[in-house]
Amino acid sequence: MLDIRLIRENPQVVRRDLEKRNEKEKLEWLEDLIKSDAEYRKLLADNQRLRQRRNEITDEINNLRKQGKEIKEKILEAKELPGRIKESDEKTGELKSKIEYYLMRLPNILHESVPFGRDSNDNLVVKTWGKKQKFNFELKAHGELLQELGLADFEKAAEVSGHGFYYLIGDIARLELAIVNLAVDILSRKGYALIEPPLMLRRKPYEGVTDLKDFETMMYKIEGEDLFLIATSEHPIAALLMNESFDEKQLPMKFIGFSPCFRKELGSHSIDTKGIFRVHHFNKVEQFIFCRAEDSWKFHEELLKNGEEIFQKLKIPYRVVNVCTGDIGLVAAKKYDIEAWFPRESLYREVISCSNCTSYQAGRLNIRYKKGEEKEYLHTLNSTAVATTRALRAIIENYQQKDGSIKIPAVLQKYMGKKVIGKQNLGFDI
Repeated sequence: MLDIRLIRENPQVVRRDLEKRNEKEKLEWLEDLIKSDAEYRKLLADNQRLRQRRNEITDEINNLRKQGKEIKEKILEAKELPGRIKESDEKTGELKSKIEYYLMRLPNILHESVPFGRDSNDNLVVKTWGKKQKFNFELKAHGELLQELGLADFEKAAEVSGHGFYYLIGDIARLELAIVNLAVDILSRKGYALIEPPLMLRRKPYEGVTDLKDFETMMYKIEGEDLFLIATSEHPIAALLMNESFDEKQLPMKFIGFSPCFRKELGSHSIDTKGIFRVHHFNKVEQFIFCRAEDSWKFHEELLKNGEEIFQKLKIPYRVVNVCTGDIGLVAAKKYDIEAWFPRESLYREVISCSNCTSYQAGRLNIRYKKGEEKEYLHTLNSTAVATTRALRAIIENYQQKDGSIKIPAVLQKYMGKKVIGKQNLGFDI
């Protein structure tokens, strides 16, 4: 959430940013917000004077009575004051709600390096890594191959849960755990603390971390409860410090979040009907940092480097893109995506999202740190370390063998105790 002081003192900064985002409707919101805030502050001052007058008039009536003077006019004024105060309270309350409505929906201020663009096609490629492997055979679709090897069951998952769900079986499930262990080991050595968060959040903390539109397009609501299944561990980790205040010496705080993630993905036409790339449930290792304002851009690059390191160790070719104004969303001030190479389709697809949210989430969650004699909102940053199903698909495609087996990346072989995944032999049929 933007600080109201920024809007009062430097509205041109917000205007320029909304123009850069091509947010015409929100430009109108901004003007109404500025007007409403000025009216609110005036009404608030009037309200305080009315309350002060209510206290004063009681003393005046008592003094006039002692002096034997006429008190009729003062009595009439005293009787009118509660009604006037109530009316003022109602007006200020309405304006306060209106102001909060706008503040919760205006986007973060973008970093100057965010490129202008309309959608993901305009994202700016800033780095490419790895050598793309050439195959002398036709690659199979990852979902088809998993089923042939007895490593997954999509039909039964669709029957019992619906499309966008899956069963992973045997070695492919073990490979997923190996990916998790690799990411956790790398980040633990860098001083990140592992945390397994709650898998549900109440609406109030959730409103602090994400675009409110996500409640309709992404979130699963628990019927009859003020609870939502988490879409990523970023959200409950951010809420961990809600309404807390810290000394700047306690910062930074670095976390590795591990959790299942649940997403409706409404409006998407690419939910895998037989696959694991875009699904309703997946596991993810997340990076999260709370830090001082002056350190956040340094840590943004650190998070990106960590994500790159994981895919370099997996030897999966990738590229890094600087996400453009039309694709960045509400919360981040700047976002990088890492896009892995998928040779069957001959294209890059997103596997990591890395965002600096500056003080936006902290303002909504009321998380501050003491800097000298002042208290400021700290900065929050998040990045995928690895979303396991997307990494699995990248491995299946980049390490697929002509005989239909899947070679295990060298860095994961110590976790698996083998080098190749072949046809599953469970000793029974499913």
